[in-house]
Amino acid sequence: MYRLFIRPILFLFKAETIHNAVFFLMGIPGMKCMLSFLFNFQDPRLERKIAGLTFRNPVGLAAGLDKNAKRIDQFAAMGFGFIEIGTITPVAQAGNDKPRLFRIIPDEAVINRMGFNNDGMTIAVERLKSRKSTVLVGGNIGKNKVTPNEESISDYEKTFHALYDYVDYFVVNVSSPNTPNLRELQDKEPLTKLLSHLQKLNQEKADKPLFLKIAPDLTDSQLDDIVEIIRETKLTGIIATNTTISRDGLSADPKMVESIGAGGLSGKPLTNRATEVIRYIHDKSNGDFVIIGVGGIHSAADAIEKLKAGASLLQIYSGFIYHGPDLIKEINKAILKENL
Repeated sequence: MYRLFIRPILFLFKAETIHNAVFFLMGIPGMKCMLSFLFNFQDPRLERKIAGLTFRNPVGLAAGLDKNAKRIDQFAAMGFGFIEIGTITPVAQAGNDKPRLFRIIPDEAVINRMGFNNDGMTIAVERLKSRKSTVLVGGNIGKNKVTPNEESISDYEKTFHALYDYVDYFVVNVSSPNTPNLRELQDKEPLTKLLSHLQKLNQEKADKPLFLKIAPDLTDSQLDDIVEIIRETKLTGIIATNTTISRDGLSADPKMVESIGAGGLSGKPLTNRATEVIRYIHDKSNGDFVIIGVGGIHSAADAIEKLKAGASLLQIYSGFIYHGPDLIKEINKAILKENL
């Protein structure tokens, strides 16, 4: 239904315009019940106990779609096993200039340079307090654009403390390509310092699961460093991967792609690279920590491939945009069929 009737209508409009319109429509009274009736699929065999948490199924919503924790209950009604909000920064920020979100339809891809646009941690907390669903929620945290890298730990700490009582796990985002110089924090020394600090704060509290989200553009040597840092800081695991700055694998008109400009690419062109990173990390770490697989999951087969590569949980974003809520059900049914 979504692919045949709904998506063609949605894709008549600019990506960010329709995103905002859909979020408005999702808030209409009765919409949550309708979404549950149409799409929700649950089976006790899908339940996963990971890092001290019980996920009702392994398919989650990746960060970036519900940045501001506006529609957690509605996404839960669709059948997601967990929802990740954010990226949340201490202070609200508008993000980069529009237009900043683009579909590459021939490749089922998305390019975005949103720039951590969000309402800030205080408003996010108020929305988290008012949610009704018991679905697990992760808090993806980052730094404000105006905060220099040498002061970034303070930003992560503020948001960490603010969200702590209202989310079930945390994700440290240092891999978005859309905040100037942010990816420099993936270098070994600053990353170790940041993660060690947050883990110390975490262990002083209730010791919630803490993940690092990494870019798909890292070399094997950099991935080796990441594995070492995760072990050293005793983080729960890795979310692999974020968007890529590469434009490899696109079949769309190169001039059209070039006209879009900078931004992170997600969607089908990222499928193979994200799986390669998952497999490499899993093999290098001997499966010692949790991997959440994300990037180019546009079918049940893509999801199964990532699970077999070493992911324990999955997240979707661009695949959800192109294939709709039915994709959640399709993946979960495939997981049951494969007995994974």
